[in-house]
Amino acid sequence: MTILTAIDEVCDVVSLDRFGSVYGTNNSAAQTMLELALLAGQEIAERFDWKALERTVTAAGSPHVFPPDYARLIDGGAVMTATGEFVRPVKNPSQWSVVKQVPSSQPYFYLSKTDISFSPASAGLGAMVTYISKNWIIGNTGTEKTTWSADDDAVVFPERLLVLNVIWRWKRQKGLAYDDPLAEFEAALAAATSEDRG
Repeated sequence: MTILTAIDEVCDVVSLDRFGSVYGTNNSAAQTMLELALLAGQEIAERFDWKALERTVTAAGSPHVFPPDYARLIDGGAVMTATGEFVRPVKNPSQWSVVKQVPSSQPYFYLSKTDISFSPASAGLGAMVTYISKNWIIGNTGTEKTTWSADDDAVVFPERLLVLNVIWRWKRQKGLAYDDPLAEFEAALAAATSEDRG
């Protein structure tokens, strides 16, 4: 399924005519649908650590700059030393200032907006960092991205979630009752995330 076929499926449900194209068109209804689909996709990508978005990078030291597609670390056990030891997070900058000054056999890490730092610094050499990519859209050539650029762009998560999310967003925007479509989306999201976990 592509963004065009997903939006056309939404149109079938909300009683709109299908579009010949949605990306790059001057049709205001198509532009609205494309924007709703972008918001929907961002929400779906942010609410769960989809396996298709999981990436692992080997740190070259401390600090290690995140790859350009970095969105967030996976939940639980995201950072391990080269020897397989879990690295504990430090979330408070004041605590990090203390941790990096005090020698410890327990490795710690601290996240900034652009990189990950380790204490002791040697723990960063070869550390495995598992993160979620922000690139939830796939182009027809396999290019990963964060925004639509063609009618044949697809998503990495189940397309049905995108359709259901756009339906409730469209109804809300039009001032229509959207409780049932929202509940249907939430149920489908719960089922899809359970299946994705395996």
